[in-house]
Amino acid sequence: MVKQERAARTRETLIRSAAEVFDREGYAAASLTGISSLAGVSNGALHFHFASKAALTDAVERAALRRLTEVAEVPVPSAGRVQSLIDVTHGLAAALRGDVVLRAGFGLCGEASRMPAADLRGWWQGWVEGTLKEAEAAGELHPGAAARDVVSAVVAATVGFEVLGTRDVEWLSAATLTRFWRLLLPSLVSSALLAELAPEGGAAAS
Repeated sequence: MVKQERAARTRETLIRSAAEVFDREGYAAASLTGISSLAGVSNGALHFHFASKAALTDAVERAALRRLTEVAEVPVPSAGRVQSLIDVTHGLAAALRGDVVLRAGFGLCGEASRMPAADLRGWWQGWVEGTLKEAEAAGELHPGAAARDVVSAVVAATVGFEVLGTRDVEWLSAATLTRFWRLLLPSLVSSALLAELAPEGGAAAS
């Protein structure tokens, strides 16, 4: 049992170290030697857990997807599904600021040289689509705003913030997300619902 726990800790350390190297240097420039050195283990120990760079990269992406699904697993607030969408975008931005594994997972999705083991951007698009369809079915959207028309704006903006945030963390700030929602919401929901929503998300949404 002790050996199993130690092996699990080593594996998690390697995944985090790989994420840090991918985040800092990019996938192509990252080396297994650099990753094992950062993790404080030998190359042999790294290869015991991951047969190749591709296998380690796949593990980073899968770990990142698990974290993304956790960000999105929030109860629907009393204000409805649009508020849930607002809250989760704020949660995602905060997680991207502080979680290098999640950040690296999104970054790896942009690597044209490989097929991702877990497509975080694709999963995010699907979640946004599903949430907006639920909001539409619940009558939360403005009569002139169809869910399919709003998805592209929300996904493009949030993924854009994620990409730009790798260079300037201000793109992932609560203020940036709040300004985005203040701009979008009047065309997305009725004036009656607008008064109930909190574009700043978080505790203000409850």
